[in-house]
Amino acid sequence: MKKAGTLFKITTLFTFLGLFVFSSGAHAASKIVIGHPACLSGKYAKAGEQAVGGIKACVNWVNKVYGGVSLGGKKIPLVYKYYDCESKKEAVTSLIARLISSDRVNVVFAPYSSGLTLRGAPVAESRKMLYMDHGGANNKIFRQGFRYVVQTIGPATRYHEGTLDMIKKIDPSAKKVALAYEDSEFAKMVMFGAEVHAKKLGLNVVFKRTYPKGVTDLTPLLSAMKAARPDFVLGGGHFEDGQLFSRQMADLDIDVKALSLIAAATLPAFYEALGSLAEGVMGPSHWEYGVKYSEAEAKKVGLPWIGPSQDEFVALFKKAVGKNIIPDYHAAEAGAQVLAYVLAVEKSNSLNSDKVRVALGDLKFMSFYGGWDVDDTGMQVGHSMVDVQWQAAKRVIVWPEEAQTGKLCYPMPTFKEKAKGKLAVP
Repeated sequence: MKKAGTLFKITTLFTFLGLFVFSSGAHAASKIVIGHPACLSGKYAKAGEQAVGGIKACVNWVNKVYGGVSLGGKKIPLVYKYYDCESKKEAVTSLIARLISSDRVNVVFAPYSSGLTLRGAPVAESRKMLYMDHGGANNKIFRQGFRYVVQTIGPATRYHEGTLDMIKKIDPSAKKVALAYEDSEFAKMVMFGAEVHAKKLGLNVVFKRTYPKGVTDLTPLLSAMKAARPDFVLGGGHFEDGQLFSRQMADLDIDVKALSLIAAATLPAFYEALGSLAEGVMGPSHWEYGVKYSEAEAKKVGLPWIGPSQDEFVALFKKAVGKNIIPDYHAAEAGAQVLAYVLAVEKSNSLNSDKVRVALGDLKFMSFYGGWDVDDTGMQVGHSMVDVQWQAAKRVIVWPEEAQTGKLCYPMPTFKEKAKGKLAVP
């Protein structure tokens, strides 16, 4: 009996050790799988295509240049597993469950947009799965008490702060601002932050209104806005409504000194759709080609750096999407999220969501996308935004001054001038 009892104890010990090694992920892993319910069709398809391209670019860099993820004394490759959620909430929840249960992913990257990100969070949370947010800027996401949600994109309330600071500095006489945003959680949070900051700067909010998702006619709202005679306008929501906003402002001959639209104005497709009508239109961006984040800049401010360089990322992105286009911030933030996850896995030497989550909270670093630092709720606080303006069919960084690739064209040309071919050249 004694011999049998000893054998049982030894067998139990080896079973325990085997389970420990397997669960730690540090020794048993042959690959690390990123799961993603991506928006490849539906209303967020433009941003979704960019995000997938950015993730593929950085996965490629990690595997082929960085040599894989250092884990348990080995270099482990990343695998990117994604499905099209069609920009639909119900698809997001089912796909996250599938990625976790069937595909056995190690981390889930949230879909684009605050609404879809928030919809998927409880599913990941209930399964204790790390859920990384590259496209959901709504502060509300981080007021729910989620333990496993971590943000790469910056919070919505800060989107238009820089725009207001810029106009206040270059034109103190521009006192009247109109706010017109989509009736979505994300856009309303941007509007809230813009209103608070405008009042802080002593500006007069002469118009404030939201419009429905999927709107097809903004004429009533824009007519009322025109009557308020604003000096400049801040608004938008996503690509389709932003395009409509600009086109119908032109139809109604509403000329202002500056127009800044969230999400839409930073997409290459915005200019493709509007042509010269897009000249002078601005938008806040989390990243733009030309921003000078580099290993040398990281060293100056005392932050660790992880590649690729900006130009390497752009080349890898073009290869990933099979198009000769410059990536926008939707691609950059999604790609940078890959790098953050890699550093956190290496720091924790684990694939366990709890351990990687702790490591993400401790990380401070710089990549081609800029700084990284999250607070206790998982909200991104270490990344700064830039403002861009369409000038001669190109996006130019006009704020902050230390990041400028060109001067601001202010006031922007009138819509009649743009219809005749006038460019927004300073």
